[in-house]
Amino acid sequence: MAQLDDLAFFLRLAQCGSLTATARELGLSLSAVSKRLKQIESRLGVELATRTTRRLTLTAEGELYCRRGALILDELGELEETIGDRRGDLSGRLRINATFGFGRCHVAPLLSSFCQHHPALSGWLELTNFPMNLSDQGFDIGIRVGEPPDSRLVARRILANRRLLCAAPSYCEAMPRLETPADLGHHCCLVIRENDSDFALWRFEPRGEAGQARSVKVGGEMASNDGEVITQLAIDGHGVMLRSWWNVHEHLAAGRLVELMPGWQGVSADFYAVFDQRRHVPQRIRTFIDYLEQAMVGRVPPLPEHPQMPPIGSLALEGAALP
Repeated sequence: MAQLDDLAFFLRLAQCGSLTATARELGLSLSAVSKRLKQIESRLGVELATRTTRRLTLTAEGELYCRRGALILDELGELEETIGDRRGDLSGRLRINATFGFGRCHVAPLLSSFCQHHPALSGWLELTNFPMNLSDQGFDIGIRVGEPPDSRLVARRILANRRLLCAAPSYCEAMPRLETPADLGHHCCLVIRENDSDFALWRFEPRGEAGQARSVKVGGEMASNDGEVITQLAIDGHGVMLRSWWNVHEHLAAGRLVELMPGWQGVSADFYAVFDQRRHVPQRIRTFIDYLEQAMVGRVPPLPEHPQMPPIGSLALEGAALP
């Protein structure tokens, strides 16, 4: 048992990447973490890592201990989870990674409700701008846009989603011509400047027919790194924005926003729940993903087949085509 405890400690140390981060993660003093590592190395008779308080680098022996040890702990975890699933009660830790906007709006309340129904579960939701590596960071589930390229991950779609071009009716009353993506060069485009993505490149597909997708560079006088700020700027009439259906469907239904450019649509941005591929997926993971998929149906209405056009009278502009 002591050997397994040492192994689990060293794997956490390797994941954290430093003695200081490990001490903070485990709620221990820096000296206690350093002493524990020295004791493991003394027992094994090898140096497992070179370290400072800020950085830890595994030796060849440390990498072997970490790699083979992870397999042993995974086997043990799967065995215990298989036995635990036979009880029928969901228990254990459920650690989830999601983006800030979608995580706050949808994942957080659903995790809260799920844990209320399963009080033996320990829920942990970590929100980040970038998707985290599940296995390296110890997450059970990641909520992401698009299917992951990593074949070691299993993906389940929980929400059909698409980005929509929209603006406030007040902006539409005096806006320039807008029939194709190329026309966006004459518009005030509200850009979300976040992450390292090419935030000013908007992508569209022809609606209802086969055709080539088109990308267009956009720009404007107003921008933000927060999607909710951009949405409010659009509602206030400052320009057009490209936002996900799950973000804007309520504003469209209430008439605060209008979908534009009926011949084109933003690219698909479906949400997926992803998890590590393994022989035995714990019941708590499978059940929560089922719950997410079913609950999202009631939280976000299906994507419309056609854009919600404003009344023609509000767009009767001299020399301007209807969007």
